[in-house]
Amino acid sequence: MRIAVTGSIATDHLATFPGRFTDQLVADRLDRVSLSFLVDDLDIRRGGVAANISYGLGRLGLTPLLLGAVGPDFGAYRSWLEENGVDTGFVHVSEKRQTARFMCTTDLDQNQIASFYGGAMAEALGIDLAPVAARLGGLDLVLVSPNEPRAMLRHTAQCHDLGIDFAADPSQQLTRLEPEEARTLVDGARWLFTNEYEAAVLCERTGWRQSEVLDHVGVWVITLGAEGARLLRAGGQVTDIPAVPVTAIADPTGAGDAFRAGFFAAVGWRLPEETAARLGCALAALALEAVGPQDYTVTADTLLGRIRGAYGRTAAAALAPHLERSA
Repeated sequence: MRIAVTGSIATDHLATFPGRFTDQLVADRLDRVSLSFLVDDLDIRRGGVAANISYGLGRLGLTPLLLGAVGPDFGAYRSWLEENGVDTGFVHVSEKRQTARFMCTTDLDQNQIASFYGGAMAEALGIDLAPVAARLGGLDLVLVSPNEPRAMLRHTAQCHDLGIDFAADPSQQLTRLEPEEARTLVDGARWLFTNEYEAAVLCERTGWRQSEVLDHVGVWVITLGAEGARLLRAGGQVTDIPAVPVTAIADPTGAGDAFRAGFFAAVGWRLPEETAARLGCALAALALEAVGPQDYTVTADTLLGRIRGAYGRTAAAALAPHLERSA
């Protein structure tokens, strides 16, 4: 299966605050917040939602096509992604803007305060799926992940026009979308991805109830953090997939992206969605145990051991032939 991943490519600046954000807030002064957090460390890591998902897919043996916009500082990052199985041949390189930056501070409770500078991502609107699909002989699936909002809308429209299955992952861009834009990004998606909070925001933004959202998509995948994931389908069908236990959380950044990578790797192998969600949970566990969204190690033995421990031998056996061949 030829999978294209559209969205952000960024450098992550990840800091750790050795306290709790909530302890610094004064209840009757929330209209005048001015806070500075002295952090203990700073890790600079490769990131961006589309790049993180592509890295996970590449580590699982697929060759995802990464579609995003970067700056002239992308050289070393490009080499890293290609070494890990990602096709970067269609990444747009800006002549004027630097690669996007994600700046995030995490406290003791794993709460996060983050800022995102789009930089070259503003030029993602110019990326055209039609010539890409033509040169490659077609695309089987496009994942529309967080990006410049107009680019997300364009790529969704092109999937409709070209008859390509797509997954909608509006994520943190939901709050920037007008109601009609949010509905456009969701409508017709074979898969819709949100976390639990984003699910509520999506309903508020679209003006649709949960049942109405499900009338417009194939499967709605809601990630639930430590509770795993939930698969929703029209007609009220709900499937809960428990999380894979984590030994210790090193950094939550990128865990959702790893889940998506595992999910779509299994989709690429034509496996059922429940099996795909189990692989997603296992890959997310590995990401949680590493600092940085592209710093976890993937081996077949490790993944199968985690899946076997969480879901049993039958679940592991369903994935074993694919993981042993590719991971």
